[in-house]
Amino acid sequence: MTASDHYADQAPRTGTFVVDTRWGKVGQVMGHEGPRLQLRPPLGGCEWEAAPEVVRPASDAEKLNAMVRANHSPRPAARPINPVVPLTWYE
Repeated sequence: MTASDHYADQAPRTGTFVVDTRWGKVGQVMGHEGPRLQLRPPLGGCEWEAAPEVVRPASDAEKLNAMVRANHSPRPAARPINPVVPLTWYE
């Protein structure tokens, strides 16, 4: 039994960071749905599912790298809020 086999037998706890080995993507465990894990990028974003056997614990360097990349990724600009302009009914 290898270390990865042993890790697959024990599902990671909620809140821990893991690497999805299918894509090399770091995610935080948000919960479990049956045998599947719900993972989310470190700084938020769209969740995805992975089986416990395809994840491994993330190193500190991998967590930091993922957070820095996510923090510097382009995000859509916030739309300015239009001020309410009172209507004048006379000219």
